[in-house]
Amino acid sequence: MDWGQYAGLAGFVLLTFLVLRYLSLRPSNEREWVVENSRMAYAEFDSDEVTLRNVRDFTWRSTKDYDEHWTDWTFRPSEVTRIWLVLEYFDPKRKPIAHTLMSFEFEDGRRLSCSIEVRREVGEKYHPIRGMFRQYELIYLWATESDSIGVRARCRRKSKTHLFEGVVLGEDSHQRLLESFIHRTNDLYEMPEWYHSITNTCTTNIVRHVNEIYPGRVPKAVAVLLPGLSPRLLKRNNLIRVDGTLEQTLESSLIDQRSAEWDGESDFGDWIRT
Repeated sequence: MDWGQYAGLAGFVLLTFLVLRYLSLRPSNEREWVVENSRMAYAEFDSDEVTLRNVRDFTWRSTKDYDEHWTDWTFRPSEVTRIWLVLEYFDPKRKPIAHTLMSFEFEDGRRLSCSIEVRREVGEKYHPIRGMFRQYELIYLWATESDSIGVRARCRRKSKTHLFEGVVLGEDSHQRLLESFIHRTNDLYEMPEWYHSITNTCTTNIVRHVNEIYPGRVPKAVAVLLPGLSPRLLKRNNLIRVDGTLEQTLESSLIDQRSAEWDGESDFGDWIRT
């Protein structure tokens, strides 16, 4: 065997080893997680009531300075009256890159958010390239708005955060959308999944939930993969309520300044919508 053949065989063996190792990786819910990802939510059903365990309700003074608090929420999915979409641009100079999350508003005025994101281990940082190679688990993180929206709009200096009222057509669509999120949450609690930067992200999962209850509601588009480009898609397909032009809606939907001025006593959700 000459050197070229030897090198080719060695390369093939190495590639085979790496592929087999990659395929052998399994997601887990049992790792040393950062505090804010340390608990997974899960739901318990009692007739028409749901009790959601491990809802995060941190008080954030900065992204590194906070008071830890977890709570349980009991509600009826049939009492959801509105849905809200949050779009966070991490850096306005990198428009295509953004995070999306949903919030559900109930008849009694309470609001509960769900952020679908990477579940980070201690010492771990997110990178989109690593996110394509089974490096992070996926988590449905349920939280109060003062926590999940507040930490973004109040504590992240570069980011810009928009709040839109969502439009989901069809009878009982608000209830069915919430139930879809809850069932997926329980599935992940029982059987963890890998996050994937293209196929299993915040936005791709939201789209799946919406299309599950209303098939074809959200079309295939680049904006699903790059949610920072989504506002035109949202307007064109009547997925958010638009006040005036899209540009006017984007301006009026910014909540960073209002969030920064929050008095810490009033209901955060009411405050940012005032």
